[in-house]
Amino acid sequence: MFTTKKWFCWIASTILAVTGLATTGAQAADYVFKYGQSQPDSSSRGQSMVFFEREVEKRSGGRIDVQNFFSNQLGTESEMYDQMVTGLIQGTRGVSFSNVNPKFNLYLLPFLTSGWDEMRCLVGSDFAKSIEAGAGNGVYIPATGISQGFRMYTNNVRPINQVSDLKGLKIREPQNDFNIAVAKSLGSIVTPMAFSELYQAFKTGVIDGQHNPPSNIWNAKLYEVQKYLSVTNHMSGPDPLMINKAWFDSLPADLQKVVNEVADEALKLNDELAQKAEFELLDSLREHMEVNTLTPEGIATFRQAVMPVYQSGIDAGYFTQADIDAAQVAAKSCQ
Repeated sequence: MFTTKKWFCWIASTILAVTGLATTGAQAADYVFKYGQSQPDSSSRGQSMVFFEREVEKRSGGRIDVQNFFSNQLGTESEMYDQMVTGLIQGTRGVSFSNVNPKFNLYLLPFLTSGWDEMRCLVGSDFAKSIEAGAGNGVYIPATGISQGFRMYTNNVRPINQVSDLKGLKIREPQNDFNIAVAKSLGSIVTPMAFSELYQAFKTGVIDGQHNPPSNIWNAKLYEVQKYLSVTNHMSGPDPLMINKAWFDSLPADLQKVVNEVADEALKLNDELAQKAEFELLDSLREHMEVNTLTPEGIATFRQAVMPVYQSGIDAGYFTQADIDAAQVAAKSCQ
């Protein structure tokens, strides 16, 4: 049994132990980079950040301590973005990129590129660097990747063979104005929703479908609550690493160089893993869902439906026609 004296001694020793651990941690690392995302560590985005953690800590000689939090441990993507802007955490990735620079919406244009090769060329181009350099709202962006691949539709009502098949379906959209504008052009019933809420929404029948790259569909186990998958490859998107600018600016030049170099390598790794996984995961998803691939005629109906979105993005001031032209030239510059 503890006496009062022993109790206070135990409390004091515990406080000292905890304080000692905190002090040791502070001495071991001069800077802490706390990062959060919605996908699990097994995803391409997750694996790229595991790489980022290992390499930043190694190349900084332990002066930067990277702490990764996956699977919405810190909140939704929008919540983590707000935490990053206010400095509660130092980094995140996800849907809020348009708050940093509306030109990032350009990457969302349906059929902007012909596929993986052109999209990887685009996000690594000087044009992409100019968008990163235009970041605002207290955010710094060292590199941009592809948002885990090209999007495909899943739903519980019917296969999507042409754009008219979306009519009347309640389709979840990312909480991004431009994604919503694209969805409206395609004729579905738009339902903005956080990605973390999808599984339960399908179980309860609140929505009919959604669209995402195969990696997101697989990692979130949406095949358990969705019947049909239609390979539309209608759009992709940007995946910038968003960092609190005040934190980055506080780093000495040598550590800024480390963060920039590793971020670029990590985002390239993300795209490599996502492209490789796309074909493998489609085979796995076929074991659980009915999968169909659109014909060229079916794709043509999508292309025609989304053409007004290009002009609406210009009218909204997100980007200009010159930006679109420059992006398409940049996408072909690696050939």
